[in-house]
Amino acid sequence: MEIVSYKFEDDGSIPNNKLPLLIYQDALDLGVRNPADSIESQFSDRGWGRFWRNSIYTFHHYHSTSHEVLACYQGRADVLLGGEKGELLTIRAGDAVLVPAGVGHFNKGSSPDFRVIGGYPKGFTWDMQYGCPGERLKVLENISSLPIPPQDPVTGSSGGLKELWI
Repeated sequence: MEIVSYKFEDDGSIPNNKLPLLIYQDALDLGVRNPADSIESQFSDRGWGRFWRNSIYTFHHYHSTSHEVLACYQGRADVLLGGEKGELLTIRAGDAVLVPAGVGHFNKGSSPDFRVIGGYPKGFTWDMQYGCPGERLKVLENISSLPIPPQDPVTGSSGGLKELWI
């Protein structure tokens, strides 16, 4: 597994975050009978929950009230991260993405079989924000007040956010 980090500046529409987005390449065990269930169980053991399974929205959005983990267990997608001035990256089966609150994400195109699991630190709920001017003051306050989760959903009590977000 390799962890690659990306920092995105506020682009005036998408606030992004001082914390880096983390991509865990080839981090997920897909060789089990039901990889999605296995991933959810692993993440749950590390304090993450409120899981959903589907895709990534095909428009700019972000969350200001929670960090988010996205775990690709099938297919691939080209995802624009960090807003219009961000990075277009390909997420593949086996990859996980830890998205700090405020960091934009946008599915620009995917394989027909693309599937991800999304999850959030237990005790936190997500909101949907789109980079509209009227949301700005409240979301900046929300983002700055969020704590760093106690455990990384992929690596647990060491590595990942425990090293790169502290």
